[in-house]
Amino acid sequence: MIPYSFSVLRYVHDGVTNEFVNVGVALYSGDATFLKAKCTIQYSRITQVFDRIDGDRFKQLVRHIEDEVIRIGERLKQRALPFAELGTSIEALLHQVLPPDDSAMQFSPAGYGVSADLERTLAELYERYVERYMGQQEVPSRSDDEVWRVFREELVKRNVRLTPKKIVAPDYEYEFRASWKNDVWHVYEPVSFDLVEPNSLVEKANRWLGRSANLAESPEPFRLYLLIGAPQDPRLESAFAKARNILRKMSGNPELIMESDAPKFAAELEREIGVERGEPDLFDQR
Repeated sequence: MIPYSFSVLRYVHDGVTNEFVNVGVALYSGDATFLKAKCTIQYSRITQVFDRIDGDRFKQLVRHIEDEVIRIGERLKQRALPFAELGTSIEALLHQVLPPDDSAMQFSPAGYGVSADLERTLAELYERYVERYMGQQEVPSRSDDEVWRVFREELVKRNVRLTPKKIVAPDYEYEFRASWKNDVWHVYEPVSFDLVEPNSLVEKANRWLGRSANLAESPEPFRLYLLIGAPQDPRLESAFAKARNILRKMSGNPELIMESDAPKFAAELEREIGVERGEPDLFDQR
């Protein structure tokens, strides 16, 4: 069994009353050189309990926190010594991401345990402290954010950092999750088709078809890549095939990159951008 420590990420609405909602979990094991976090971008429970919040800002912040925790874990793995021999605590590591202050986002005091499978334990802690209190969600299976995690982990391993990018057209604008630029902007967005109802897959594809038509009027040239999460239910194969056919009708002839190709995608992007290991961070990924 492997000893570990964990901390719960809290949204603290009022610093006086200290009322909070759990929005994520970080898990650390020095013995296993393991440090990861899992956070939610769902904020409906926060708005139900407290006042309205800036949803876009909330999503951006929790994505940044999760990404930075994972990035620190990847960097520490590259050291010769195990985490335990470095004498590092979960508090010290998390303070690099989120210094202790009176801001709305705060990590809880550490908890402790032992595990035979740290990935599974992280998922169980997330379910226990975060997911079970979120109630019914609009996305019943995997979200776009969960698909992005698959691609992001491969990018983090290769030190490929990307920036968000907003494409603005006369009647519409959209901020893409990640991008980089050479002669044109290359913009990337995760799209999960791991849903429950067949009609949901087709309707989601149709929304992207309309979105691409509006963005095609932007004066700024860009190349679109959709990072696709396929449904795990084989009964949805027919609906998924229809959804892909719709996506291929999108303006700009976007490239569809399947989740199973995430390692290949990251390797090709690393070569294309020219990122070298050990080089100072040039891009900012969320």
